[in-house]
Amino acid sequence: MTPRVALIGAGGHGISHRRTLRDLAGRGVLEIAALCDRNPVDPEPGVPFFGDHREMLAAARPDAVIVCTPPHTHLPIALDCLAAGADLLLEKPPVTTLAEHDTLAAAVRERGRRCQVGFQALGSAALARLRAATAGEAEPVSAAGAWWRPDSYYRRSPWAGRQTAFDGALVNPFAHALMQALAVADGFPPVRMELERYRTRPIETDDCTFLRLTGADRRRITIAVTLASPVFVAGEIRIGDAVLEYPTDRLRMPGESSPREVPGRVGLLENLLSGAPLVAPLDRTRTFTAVAEAIAASAPPVAIPAVFLRPHPDGGGLVLPGADALVRQVAATGLLPSEHDLPWAAGPQQVIFERGATTHAQTEPR
Repeated sequence: MTPRVALIGAGGHGISHRRTLRDLAGRGVLEIAALCDRNPVDPEPGVPFFGDHREMLAAARPDAVIVCTPPHTHLPIALDCLAAGADLLLEKPPVTTLAEHDTLAAAVRERGRRCQVGFQALGSAALARLRAATAGEAEPVSAAGAWWRPDSYYRRSPWAGRQTAFDGALVNPFAHALMQALAVADGFPPVRMELERYRTRPIETDDCTFLRLTGADRRRITIAVTLASPVFVAGEIRIGDAVLEYPTDRLRMPGESSPREVPGRVGLLENLLSGAPLVAPLDRTRTFTAVAEAIAASAPPVAIPAVFLRPHPDGGGLVLPGADALVRQVAATGLLPSEHDLPWAAGPQQVIFERGATTHAQTEPR
């Protein structure tokens, strides 16, 4: 029997899920059961539309539901879907706290359903090859990325740029960088995080995030990302001399002079519907949730003074000159911006992970 799939959050980023649904429906893999959004969206011919997800669940009775709504709304919607007997493809970040993560995981088990998290890069053949080649190594892992988001990006929705809504450079746009780094350092339970958060514009959350995670075995993950760069750095995951450019699935292994594309990705929705082991099951993302919760609960980001910023060449806001070189330098050295003695940098906030909980210490003086 062809599974019936619904989408909650059919506008905005949900448009990409609609393309996937149309493609899979055209190939006979699924039937589009319904669309749901609080705001009007362009219709899909012959597909019912609802403004309330509970009404949709009761009327459409889908076998699986894609949830593509703001992160702070995920848990109640996901619980309603599970109670209605549906499997889940839950956009990343899955939930906002470890308590929510554990509540959802318990509901998934109790209902006997499947829950896939929208970390599509975990289905990458390039990532699988990198993990296989570096398995058992204790080398430090790093991630770096430098993108540009204009001021209009933070006006796209009422929750954009708000820390209370779980937005921020690393917990949302660069969530894949964090998840990929954790996947490469497989089985890495952090015990300590040193975090520096900055903003280049009047937003509640950060647009430049730098952190260093240390495990019980003293292994280290360093991540440096920015949304205020005039120069684009796609996203680089590094372990030793191996580098994965995760958006493009280009991989450079030790001894190779240039990266090469490794084709092949497992589609998360097809994987969910197939009954095969999940690529990105909820349980696999628990450490991500712990780190993301600690970031969101940390002190407000430090504003980088305007004297260090410049207008973007295309307009739309300010950028941090040299941000692309900085994220790569932090990733390569493991030293945070304050340890590079930058004049705008503040000392890191300390976070201790202890038995599933976090303790925030005071920011260290420079």
